[in-house]
Amino acid sequence: MLPFEYAVRNLGRSPLRLFASVLGSALVVGLVLAASGFVRGMERSLSVSASPDNVILIRVGSEESIERSQLAAGSSTMVAGSVAGIRERLGVPYVSPEIHMALVVKTGPEDPRELDAILRGVTPTAFLVHPQVQIVAGRAPRPGEYELVVGQLVATRLGLAPQELELGRTLWFDQHAWTIVGRFQAPHTVMDAEIWVPLTDLQIATKRDSISCVVVTLDTAEFEDVAIFAAQRLDLEMTAIRESDYYGSLLKFYGPVRAMVWATALLIGLGGLFGGLNTMYAAFAARVRELGTLQTLGYSRQAIAVSFLQESLLATATGALLATFLALATLDGVAVRFSMGAFALLLDGPVVLGGLVAGAMLAIIGVLPPLWRCLRLPIVEALRTA
Repeated sequence: MLPFEYAVRNLGRSPLRLFASVLGSALVVGLVLAASGFVRGMERSLSVSASPDNVILIRVGSEESIERSQLAAGSSTMVAGSVAGIRERLGVPYVSPEIHMALVVKTGPEDPRELDAILRGVTPTAFLVHPQVQIVAGRAPRPGEYELVVGQLVATRLGLAPQELELGRTLWFDQHAWTIVGRFQAPHTVMDAEIWVPLTDLQIATKRDSISCVVVTLDTAEFEDVAIFAAQRLDLEMTAIRESDYYGSLLKFYGPVRAMVWATALLIGLGGLFGGLNTMYAAFAARVRELGTLQTLGYSRQAIAVSFLQESLLATATGALLATFLALATLDGVAVRFSMGAFALLLDGPVVLGGLVAGAMLAIIGVLPPLWRCLRLPIVEALRTA
């Protein structure tokens, strides 16, 4: 076997080739990390948003979109009084009537920008059925005071600077200024990009007397108990769906988007791979005589192949590690807008491991074709090569 130092010393023989290899590897690995972080962030946002004990009651036919659902305003009271085994705290059942809707808001009456926001009309029980939501600054909004609270990703969702949503600032809709009195966080959930408003205030502002859904947290009750209640109350025209199933269906809905992200990453990655192959071909073609000399000295083709693979792995590993550190510093946690609100890119252990594996595969696949072309030459012909 050739000594490991031989592969290390060869890296410094052509700084330009080394730079091209490191840069190509860094670009491919960085792209893989960005695509993986996007998909992982979206998947986690839609999976963490659901609580395993929660059931959503929505109008029949609106199973794929809560925004289109409309239930009678008193539905939540009927559910709480008819289904036994719903979780309670101090006599308050975990039953949350909610309105989900998209609405255009402004930062002021003269602001020409029309910002598409996701609003949720809630009562205090919303904080019971959605324990992921925690007020981190200010307080909850009071009904009748034109107040609201914003999630931590609302600024990203609206394309505003964070200081435009500080406590005490206002958002305009329905010809009124709504004061921001609190900020909440619901990490890795779609709620983090929402604006929460008192339910009755949102009903008045949007001139509707219905609600979108009722969210129930089960204790001793089973999902079937709620489903039977919904099936028996034909007058309410509602159906029950597990919260996890609802967000699971949304994840399937965004399947083509995730596939497109992977396809884009694959195509650009192939471009990087072919660029690396060109670099390797040029580098190895200039070292054919060196390979012939090594074989004359008694080194087998397998030993030479292993040494060149080490050289390729060292160069691409440098680029992969550089890309990983840069991605963790600049991409992890970056908020991305999408139709459901916003989510944060997630670069966790599996994503980083996938990027490093991609770098290793680039080194192996990139070195094999030019190495095969050079080593298959007879030794005499290799030594005659200029």
